[in-house]
Amino acid sequence: MNQKELHEISSRHQVNDHKARKALIAFISAGMLAVSGQLLNDWLMIYFSKENAGILTILFFIFIAAILTGMGIYDKLAKYAGAGLFIPITGFSNALSSSALECKREGLIYGIGSNMFKLAGSVITYGIVSAIIFSLITYWVRML
Repeated sequence: MNQKELHEISSRHQVNDHKARKALIAFISAGMLAVSGQLLNDWLMIYFSKENAGILTILFFIFIAAILTGMGIYDKLAKYAGAGLFIPITGFSNALSSSALECKREGLIYGIGSNMFKLAGSVITYGIVSAIIFSLITYWVRML
């Protein structure tokens, strides 16, 4: 088999990747998630202060994402919605809960406790480091 035949066969079996369609679906799904979060936040502000309503909204989405991950539904939704579900805090919740579920057989300490932050630990670390760097830059710019 020569290079031309090999290229022809591989191009026939290549998956058509519709990047624009996937980006639009991710945009719409993230927008729907944001709108539902805003509606929940507005409803909670009737009963709680603005700060507490915001915290409760975030906790609600973290909790729902963890429950859906445990039930195996979040992965199916994320396969369709793409980055629309992975970018917000629900993706962070999914990373923590899926890591915890993978290692639950090893026990609470050596399984769940030590493996829960394998993926999320780097996100936390670089988030803190970048926050410190940007804070220092902002401080220096204001001092000038």
